[in-house]
Amino acid sequence: MTFIQALLNPASVVVVGASSDPTKLTGRPIAYLQQHGYQGQIYPINPRSEMIGDLKCYADAQSLPEAPDLGLVLVGANRVIDAVRDLSAAGTKAAVVLASGFGEAGEEGQRLQAQLREAAGSMRILGPNTIGLVNLTDGIMLTASGAMDMKDFRTGGIAVLSQSGGILGSLLSRGVARGIGFSKLVATGNEADIEVADLLDAMADDPATTVVALYLETIRNVEKFRRAAARVIAAGKSIVAYKVGRSETGAQSAVSHTGALAGADRVYDALFVQLGIIRAQTFADLLDIPAGLAQGRVLAGKRVAIVTSTGGAATIVADNVGLAGLEMPSPDPETAQKLLALDLKEAVLDRNPIDVTLAGLRPDLFRAILKILAESPSYDAIVVVVGSSSIGQPDVVARPLLESMNISNKPIMAYVSPDAPGIVQHLNASGIPAYAAPESCAAVLKGLIRRPVTVAVPEQAKPAVDLSDLAAGALNEADAKRLCARFGFPITREVTAMTPAEAAAKAGDFGGSVVIKILSDEILHKSEVGGVAVGVALADVEVACEAMLARVRSATTARIDGLLIQELVKGGVEFILGYNCDPQLGPGILLGAGGVQTELYQDVAMRLLPVTRDDVKEMIGELKCAALLEGFRGRPVADTEALVDAVLSFADMVVALDSRLEEAEINPVFVLEKGKGVRAGDALAVLR
Repeated sequence: MTFIQALLNPASVVVVGASSDPTKLTGRPIAYLQQHGYQGQIYPINPRSEMIGDLKCYADAQSLPEAPDLGLVLVGANRVIDAVRDLSAAGTKAAVVLASGFGEAGEEGQRLQAQLREAAGSMRILGPNTIGLVNLTDGIMLTASGAMDMKDFRTGGIAVLSQSGGILGSLLSRGVARGIGFSKLVATGNEADIEVADLLDAMADDPATTVVALYLETIRNVEKFRRAAARVIAAGKSIVAYKVGRSETGAQSAVSHTGALAGADRVYDALFVQLGIIRAQTFADLLDIPAGLAQGRVLAGKRVAIVTSTGGAATIVADNVGLAGLEMPSPDPETAQKLLALDLKEAVLDRNPIDVTLAGLRPDLFRAILKILAESPSYDAIVVVVGSSSIGQPDVVARPLLESMNISNKPIMAYVSPDAPGIVQHLNASGIPAYAAPESCAAVLKGLIRRPVTVAVPEQAKPAVDLSDLAAGALNEADAKRLCARFGFPITREVTAMTPAEAAAKAGDFGGSVVIKILSDEILHKSEVGGVAVGVALADVEVACEAMLARVRSATTARIDGLLIQELVKGGVEFILGYNCDPQLGPGILLGAGGVQTELYQDVAMRLLPVTRDDVKEMIGELKCAALLEGFRGRPVADTEALVDAVLSFADMVVALDSRLEEAEINPVFVLEKGKGVRAGDALAVLR
């Protein structure tokens, strides 16, 4: 038996610190195990009692008749380490430690947590500072949470893995109230040993679980998490994650725009997109979206039909569906003809929303309408608005909906417009996803849109480029560009000069207006000190250089390495391409609207390394400015494939430099007309 099997489905449980009083926290676990029909052996440890109910008590772990699969440790923090050491010595495979006062309690708590892990030896630990776990599939309640006092738990395909104990009880109670079933619910606590990634990996093999809902505060081991998520997705299951801490700004870079754009939350967005994880934007989504996904249905397209008997509620749903980027087309002629043939005088059947008026109270007509829509090629999903008239007759809606689900694999859901929690519960319990908020319907439909995901975590080989000549510190623009060029990134045609006269002489080779820049590894934002001049005529280069040197010297005492004369690139679409390394999730790249648009629009996409060609294409597709590449308003079609190549070259550079790279950015990247490639217009790099 593996430690995961021992944790989730133990054949025997030892409860350390068990009480005979079921009203006490230490008395609840045994009471819950027995109430919910646990079939395995229960061994209470309490040296002051001989019996707890009909269970014999034991003085310590050494007195047990067998090595138990799982230990549930209920004693206080001052006794936990000894209890864990005794369980490990007795051969226990895993232990759940509820006590707090460890890693979350400062330096001393962290020291105690390290001692706890050492005391466990080969035994695995869930916690400390956890509320425990619930296996509803098999009726195993390994928790002291008062949520277990509720009645009518429903089993279902949703597993909840939470880094907060309170969230476990919150989601379970909300699920019970709404008729939603769960398979497993686990709170990981401080994750001194067993992490959320370990449990996520286990859900790939759990036949009872079809959707995993994650409540995340952090990811401790991103590679383990990526592998686990890939296994779950490969098993045909879905993952929905709610990540707290969205308002944090993350580590701000000292010099690059990328640092300001690539906040910690945006990096998590990138990770979730790459892994095929659906991000819950609100806490309500963490239950709503899994409840919809648990039906095993996905959206083949974005076309939604709304069926209603109440116009106002349908309008609200329609607004939210539109805001989610979904479509609501009118019925095609054949579908409209079938609907109109029902001859419902007061109904509006050839538009969307489809207003059935009083037909919703006639199951035969309601059934016929839903059948037509379920079979129609015009729609990929159906939302039924349940009005107040259904409060007394929930089956009038539920039965036709169930019959429609049986004839089509399209997602079908209900929005319950009145405040009628009983109807929501009844519909969910009947197998029909039902929601009390129109925003929830839209969020669920958006979550049901599937995108292709590369299940295997890609590897990015380290390019064989000699970098031994690079010293630590910031590079000036010319050197930063040459570094990029080593990896195949095309750069602008340019020359360096030490004096204005030399600059003027060399500029003659360009044959037209040029760009002049100050060159310094101490000035990384040149425009801020007057160190950039664009469109300078050849005859004016020397004078322009002299004026620039005077401006810069009056604005800063930074060392000046010389002048950079660069070709003037016209007509290209400007992008920013940058590197960011999140302290928890690791290195990634950012692509977005460049030049003066960078901070104004913050139109960016991110991916963690390694990246594939498909990843880069998806990044481009996420950008609003990508329309400029496709010939927007008469512009020439740009060289998108060359941009993809350039981004991959930049990623190769980041991988090759590895920990030596502190910051890197190319802004702007000029994407020229199709067939003419790209150019790095400016670059910075800071090495360690």
